[in-house]
Amino acid sequence: MKYLHTMVRVSDLDASIEFYCGQLGLTELRRFEVEAGRFTLVFLAAPGDESAQVELTYNWDPQPYDGGRNFGHLAYEVDDIYALCQHMMDAGVTINRPPRDGRMAFVRSPDGISVELLQKGDALPPSQPWESMQNIGEW
Repeated sequence: MKYLHTMVRVSDLDASIEFYCGQLGLTELRRFEVEAGRFTLVFLAAPGDESAQVELTYNWDPQPYDGGRNFGHLAYEVDDIYALCQHMMDAGVTINRPPRDGRMAFVRSPDGISVELLQKGDALPPSQPWESMQNIGEW
């Protein structure tokens, strides 16, 4: 048995690609447009780690997707949690659970999917502004 991917439904493919690739730093591996089924599949992975993929499913006919929290979350190990959170915050992404401990943060995709960021190796020393930031919303 081999793990293949996790699928999440998205309501705005462009906004989702911008979040997952432009802000989070994932790479698009492949894309399938299925006209008969009226949907697009986009497979993403962290650079250098194609074994753990995320499949974005975009249905062409609009439909609401709520309850992202009941999905659980995606989790990524990152080289510098402070730098990534700053990059995402500068791009307008809300840091729902800031990395106050230098170890863990949570953000949400445009469709409300919770994404956990974990510092690779040991936690970074606590530093500002992260140390004094409060949680925002759900994570």
